[in-house]
Amino acid sequence: MKISITFRHLETPDAWTEAFDIMKQLRPHLSDAAAFCAQLRQQREEGYKLLAAYDESGVMLGLAGYRTQTNLLYGRFVYVDDLVVSNELQRGGIGANLLDAVRQVARNTQCSHFVLDTGLHMSLAQRFYYRNGLLAKGMHFVESLEHTQ
Repeated sequence: MKISITFRHLETPDAWTEAFDIMKQLRPHLSDAAAFCAQLRQQREEGYKLLAAYDESGVMLGLAGYRTQTNLLYGRFVYVDDLVVSNELQRGGIGANLLDAVRQVARNTQCSHFVLDTGLHMSLAQRFYYRNGLLAKGMHFVESLEHTQ
């Protein structure tokens, strides 16, 4: 049975709090809903948007966090920071629908690229992204600048 999905941008702390449990499935290091809301407030100042998918009864199914950026490599592009579907609903097409919704935002805002990163250890996610039209173009290098004293 195919469910009807609607999308809505989450723009208030109450809406972010509602999203916390789903986002925590992707980002288990998140400590609590208040800290999550504070982080989202900061990220929104930097252009981050959080899109939620809902079923016909208003139950939140998944989230896509993204931002529009410009750089010399891609020009104007949308970068997907977060893509998560509630664990019990994965493999039902919701993630692909969220990805398509954000891809459409990129097209509507004249972006030339649609970009995201995933961990090298995340083979299921990599297969999902390949199936949804994204290709691996490089490696993402990271150095932690947080030093213990």
